[in-house]
Amino acid sequence: MLNKKSVKDADVKGKRILVRVDFNVPLDGSTVTDDTRIRAALPTIRYLVDHGGRVVLISHLGRPQGGVFEKEFSLAPVQRSLERLIGRDVKLLEGNLENESTVRDAIDAMSDGEIVMLENIRFYPEEKANDLAFARQLASLGDLYVNDAFGAAHRAHASTAGVAEYLPAYAGLLLAREVDTLVAMLRDAPTPFVGILGGSKVSDKFGVIERLIDVVDTLLIGGGMAFTFLAAQGHGIGKSLVEVDWIEPAKEMLAKAHEKDCNLILPIDIVVADAFAEDANTRIVGIDEIPDDMMGLDIGPATCELFKGEIAQARTIYWNGPMGVFEMDAFAAGTESVARAVAHNNAATSVIGGGDSVAALKKFGLEDQVTFVSTGGGASMRLVEGKPLPGVEALLDA
Repeated sequence: MLNKKSVKDADVKGKRILVRVDFNVPLDGSTVTDDTRIRAALPTIRYLVDHGGRVVLISHLGRPQGGVFEKEFSLAPVQRSLERLIGRDVKLLEGNLENESTVRDAIDAMSDGEIVMLENIRFYPEEKANDLAFARQLASLGDLYVNDAFGAAHRAHASTAGVAEYLPAYAGLLLAREVDTLVAMLRDAPTPFVGILGGSKVSDKFGVIERLIDVVDTLLIGGGMAFTFLAAQGHGIGKSLVEVDWIEPAKEMLAKAHEKDCNLILPIDIVVADAFAEDANTRIVGIDEIPDDMMGLDIGPATCELFKGEIAQARTIYWNGPMGVFEMDAFAAGTESVARAVAHNNAATSVIGGGDSVAALKKFGLEDQVTFVSTGGGASMRLVEGKPLPGVEALLDA
């Protein structure tokens, strides 16, 4: 479990508290279209406010160039959304940190229980570079630091790791829950434990595959990454996505799964198409029947039934990655089938590893029917791999 001090271990009354949150949310113009990450941070913000803290929120949004203010990446829409959700005023401090007197004066004028928000921290190139002078400048604005941005905890940036060099640093409630949930899943999961991995590339999730083989009873693999494994088994895959350089490592993983008595299951049928398009010509074929001029874009109905049977028996489920190109309705059936199977297994603890899996649950209206949804795809994968998270390592030990 998390062996770091929590925000509940800190005396926050009257203190200026820099709180790194992950408000990197989708926007449609000036409107937040999915406020999940904002809602996830509310318990920590409310705790600090209720205990007399003076809360200074720090977040990134999108991928600005850095070095200049870019209106499309302003946190103003997030500030308005947060005000509505928390029922309090939240002041966006628009002053530039390089000429910080306006920002510093506003923070020094705060009263207990007030909330302000700095502008997008990635407007500063020093953020991603983890420039320690910039981190020290940030730290000078506060008395304590709280990291509640699990979705950015795998990044060693100035606001996620560097600032902890200069201030007492604590875990927020969301970050602590994320780490505790994922660590408990890996250490003490009720069995059968079924892992489900999808997405396009084996290379993106090779470390996760390797770790899950050590801990799960069954590992279901779909999505584009399945074709690299099918190629490793000698199947023809037509024009389907394949990472040639990862075929040999895939063979090694198949051998490891056999040695570890992990039941690694690949698709047995595929929805193939003649183009990567919603209106493409499609058909369902067995894995030995993929035409040379077609590509696989979803798992087939027989595979859906096979996967559903394994999921129904599970008592722990970890799912990360779609089974096909679910954004297109023509290739969404496999992902929907898996999502519904996970959601309908009420006897299992189901952990969703962020990213596209969460988007799929939302698309099918199932996000409230699983046990835990991670707010950080990259961070959750890194933690499952067993690698350290710089944003967690930087915090005070318990």
